[in-house]
Amino acid sequence: LPGRELRGVHFAMEFLEQQNRRVAGQVIPAAEALRAEGKDVVVIGGGDTGADCVGTSNRQGARSVTQLEILPMPPTERDPDTWPLWPFILRTSTSHEEGCTREWAVLTKAFLDDGRGQVRALRIAEVEWSKDPETGRYAMREKAGTERELPCQLALIAAGFLHPEGEGLLEQLGVARTERGTILDSGYATNVEGVFAAGDARRGQSLVVWAIAEGRQAARAVHAYLQKRKP
Repeated sequence: LPGRELRGVHFAMEFLEQQNRRVAGQVIPAAEALRAEGKDVVVIGGGDTGADCVGTSNRQGARSVTQLEILPMPPTERDPDTWPLWPFILRTSTSHEEGCTREWAVLTKAFLDDGRGQVRALRIAEVEWSKDPETGRYAMREKAGTERELPCQLALIAAGFLHPEGEGLLEQLGVARTERGTILDSGYATNVEGVFAAGDARRGQSLVVWAIAEGRQAARAVHAYLQKRKP
């Protein structure tokens, strides 16, 4: 994004990892310190990592905290059609309860310079999503006339994962995908002989513990596949 190089624009994990070290008693050099105190903080990404940034920013004394999510606001109740998948519903964490503004279906277009190399605001716009009746996939488009500036002196990027890129390797191999864009599989095996999938690429955005567990399970599936191929 334009302005990504500006001071005050950081990945969420930089901010959170430094706070963990600070809580553990380590002294952070002033030149390296990432602090939210007295600042308008914008967290880009509506997942758990983003929520951690919200809570930490509040505890550090941020002037304001805004969390942006590019997807629409989820329903408050579970849609029965999602079973047996993890229910996609609106979740409010204790970090959110500490105080923040949550904005949905918002696209970050640029980080704006204050003239001295420091971020002063984000240029954002509202978006809307529509489903292709033929493919079942969703497409995003910007809503005309919704672009605006959002004051910000500390931007934390906690953008989540939607699905693997369809172009490139998956397309070349001919790997089938679900309506959500994740890799279609049966017991970790894809529709392509000898190609397996695990983790977020298969199940969608989730926790690292799931990625670890699925990596092991996929390895067992690969082992069983190779055993059957022995002459």
